[in-house]
Amino acid sequence: MNGAFEPFGDLFAELNRLQGGFGPTFSPGGPGSLRALPRRTFPAINVGSTPDAIEVLALAPGMEPAELQVTVDNGLLVIAGERKDDAPSGEAAAYAQERFKGAFRRVISLPEDADPARIDAAYKDGMLRVTVARREASRPRQINIS
Repeated sequence: MNGAFEPFGDLFAELNRLQGGFGPTFSPGGPGSLRALPRRTFPAINVGSTPDAIEVLALAPGMEPAELQVTVDNGLLVIAGERKDDAPSGEAAAYAQERFKGAFRRVISLPEDADPARIDAAYKDGMLRVTVARREASRPRQINIS
């Protein structure tokens, strides 16, 4: 941007920073995209789709399955929990600490054809896999012509 419009670019960048990546943005992911989230968002997630299901992978190493909560309501899949501080306690202060600790909550909007009654979740080796089946009525089917 240049000239008279340059302050608007600065304003958009500041709004984006203040809103944690959800404001007006010029990133490749666009506004509201997973790519527009701040780098330290926890857990990192990947969302994919097959003809039969929506797959959500949440990378949450060092947690126990009981520490994670998965809920669905009004088309929103929520992954929440709390990551405890496992740093040694005592008088010594941490020199550097990059590992996230504390409560977290990720909300993923599901497509209209997702079936909230058919959701499976499994946690293994630090990865939470949530599979949301698609509704039978929304799947393509072949119609025979007589």
